[in-house]
Amino acid sequence: MDISGHIDEFMLYIRSLKGRSNNTVINYAVDLAQFADYLDVMGLDLLSNLDMRALRGFLRELSGYGLERTTVARKLSALRGFIKFLVRSGILGEDISAGIRGPRIDVKGIPRAVAYEDMMRLLNKGTSGSKKELRDSLILELLYGSGLRINELTSLDWDDTDLAERMLRISGKGNKMRIVPMGRIAREKIERWRAESSCRGYVTEGETPLFYGVGAERLANRTVYRVVTTAAKRVGLTGVTPHSLRHSFATHMLERGAPLRVVQELLGHESLATTQRYLAVTTEHMKRSYMETHPRSGFGEVK
Repeated sequence: MDISGHIDEFMLYIRSLKGRSNNTVINYAVDLAQFADYLDVMGLDLLSNLDMRALRGFLRELSGYGLERTTVARKLSALRGFIKFLVRSGILGEDISAGIRGPRIDVKGIPRAVAYEDMMRLLNKGTSGSKKELRDSLILELLYGSGLRINELTSLDWDDTDLAERMLRISGKGNKMRIVPMGRIAREKIERWRAESSCRGYVTEGETPLFYGVGAERLANRTVYRVVTTAAKRVGLTGVTPHSLRHSFATHMLERGAPLRVVQELLGHESLATTQRYLAVTTEHMKRSYMETHPRSGFGEVK
């Protein structure tokens, strides 16, 4: 079997066994097809010719295209996964990607948390006058109130809601399940949404979507994105996206003393390091915490 055939086997493996998201599978397929094309041009289409130099050559070529470092890092991640698959399958004798370092990635692009006062304005007034005010306000409430990703929100079924316990069952990245709480206001809005949906003839139990679109199909991610950005503009906020609400959820919890481990579980992060990078505690909060707790801060001294 040639390299392309093994790539096909690897794609089947991550799609069926690893539970990767559709976006990850598509990106990996593109990245590895590009790698196969490179090997073909270089005359290295046999696994016996696959070594660290071939991997380094491919990465150098990618860098020469002027691709973003994050893109190159993603392609290297796809390659590493493929090489490890070949080793586990007994096709390669060693992991030839082990000694390769990816491009250095600066921790940038973390969305700015919406200030608490602005968030309250968004939740209370952002959907006023919209055609689907109740649905849209519930969307904002769950994104911020439970820290959901946009895919997690649109994947919710009625069976995933426990109104008595005020809990949600979330299917996160890689189909990993977690349980997160919802606020009192979110529960009240879900109850009202159930009553309104039932009056319109939509099924509000079992494995039917909590949020439905045209023809009772599951609500599209792009619709949720539009709901958030439109609500933000309505109250004079810019640059606010669904992910901004998730980030604000976690940042506001940390600022009010929530343990980092708890926030990690609520967000569904596997690694605490991911949460630490994702949640840069504001300078203002650090200064306030220092002034209020350190015995040498001078807090309360008469100037």
